[in-house]
Amino acid sequence: MTPARDAIVATAGESIARGSRSFAAASRLFDRATRERAWLLYAWCRACDDLVDGQDHGHGRMEVGDAAARLDAIRLRTAAALEGRWVGDPAFDALRIVAEETAMPHGYVWDVVEGFALDTAGWQPATEGDLLRYCYHVAGAVGCMMAVVLGVPPAEDELLDRACDLGLAFQLANIARDVGEDAAAGRCYLPTDWLREAGIARNDVMADRAALAGIARRLTRHAGEYEARARIGAAALPFRSAWAVLAAAGIYGDIARRVERHGAAAWDRRVTVSAAEKALWIARAAVQAFNRKRLHADAKFATPDWSRPRQPGRESAS
Repeated sequence: MTPARDAIVATAGESIARGSRSFAAASRLFDRATRERAWLLYAWCRACDDLVDGQDHGHGRMEVGDAAARLDAIRLRTAAALEGRWVGDPAFDALRIVAEETAMPHGYVWDVVEGFALDTAGWQPATEGDLLRYCYHVAGAVGCMMAVVLGVPPAEDELLDRACDLGLAFQLANIARDVGEDAAAGRCYLPTDWLREAGIARNDVMADRAALAGIARRLTRHAGEYEARARIGAAALPFRSAWAVLAAAGIYGDIARRVERHGAAAWDRRVTVSAAEKALWIARAAVQAFNRKRLHADAKFATPDWSRPRQPGRESAS
């Protein structure tokens, strides 16, 4: 007996509510069909991330001794879902539904899985380009998948670029905010050449917080640039989709801006955005969405040094 779609959607809704209050708040602005598909996509991403990190909806990271087996499980279940088979795991059955309903290009899905493979292998970036390719795999490709959920055709390169930009902005903000938590877990996503320039040892990044704040500032300014670039893509979206995207951009953008503002104190406690502040961004984003047609016309950006792969596939960031 195959599971009912409504039951899987309900489980996905519970997953996003537990795993990301920011994304959950923004998703409420979509029309029902888009909102449900966004939840389904999130559920798969969250489940894979939790498997790799030994977490429960992004919380309580623990060391895993069977990382390779967990990655194999992700690949096998993902392949089954993309082949149209019921997996028996709500998160992977969620992927099956959203991929089928949106004609999702499978290359983006496998690009995200390659991001999990990089984490499993303990991969670390040597250069800024390496960092941005990693961010593509773990977030930019998700942005492309979300664009497809919103109805963007896979051939619309400019809009997919803007969706990828938003994913990059989110991930750069995450990395800046979570430097301390990552260090405690034995991970560091800061480029080796940046660390060398700042005189920081990769295995002791918290030793010099003043120097670390300088690196965080580089991350958050890049995040701001990608956020600004992503916003122009909202001009081509329907009002409710643009509203949700712009609200998420503002909420997550505030995380990056606060990390930069707090400087060396950014890791004393986890940077968050309050419920009231999220509500304010939702209201502000409604006005921005109403005026979205002006976003593209007024935008003037230089060509970025790095951009997403044009043909999604199974390439790794190494």
